[in-house]
Amino acid sequence: MTRRMIPWLTAVGKNLLCFAVAGALAATSWGQASAPASQGRQANRAAFEVASVRPAKSDCSFTTYGGPPGRYMALCTTLWGLIYNAYDVRSVHDYPPGLPAWADNDRFDVEAKANDDTVAAIRKLSDKQQEQLTRDMLQSLLADRFQLRVHYESKVRPIYELVLANGGSKLKPLPADQKPGWGKYDRGQFMLRNKSIADFANGLSFSNLVGRTVVDKTGLTGNYDIDLKWTPDDQQATPDAGPTLFTAFEEQLGLKLEPAKGPVDSLVIDHVEKPSAN
Repeated sequence: MTRRMIPWLTAVGKNLLCFAVAGALAATSWGQASAPASQGRQANRAAFEVASVRPAKSDCSFTTYGGPPGRYMALCTTLWGLIYNAYDVRSVHDYPPGLPAWADNDRFDVEAKANDDTVAAIRKLSDKQQEQLTRDMLQSLLADRFQLRVHYESKVRPIYELVLANGGSKLKPLPADQKPGWGKYDRGQFMLRNKSIADFANGLSFSNLVGRTVVDKTGLTGNYDIDLKWTPDDQQATPDAGPTLFTAFEEQLGLKLEPAKGPVDSLVIDHVEKPSAN
């Protein structure tokens, strides 16, 4: 299964992929709750000047994504991996309805680049603007080479609201002039450096650590360093077991997850084909 890793988040574990993008996707939004761009705007979306899509080697086993501003490379990727990087998908497990089986099995090598003028213009944009433009260009590539057509549907689903625990937050805001942050997660550990609580909530959603979309309801502003450590449920019987994940939220961060229901935007596949030849 192909999984997307947010640029400032790395994950340790079998089959987890490092989505290490230099510049072009340097500050992704982790699928924020704002309304997705409508499919009707695709006609005006930016596009790479040239793109190559080829079947990957049959023995490839490690997927990588990357590229400086104006360029994009994905090796040993599935179509699902490309869609996951191009669109607002809340979780690695949130497979879009209409996605054919081959989209998560057949693997491809993709290389694309914009023209020199576009690259020069991209370099002048903010990190978030670079991110959105690159995602738009990847969406154009998918529409052109895979004939991909999608739409979003909003459904009320079980979620978690991230709120303040009794006693309030134990986190200390960082100075505003800190360098852009990073993050990583492993089984039993989630670390962030210089990231907002909204980033934290979205990271929990994408990594699927709690099995639901997480919405920030703390009211906390600014950026923080977060060090969250817990003992997974299947190791709780061991003598040196630490807190459960939900207990660690309250004891270490002064936050808690409350079950709720709320609207969640989900991607739906309207049409897709195997890629056209180069």
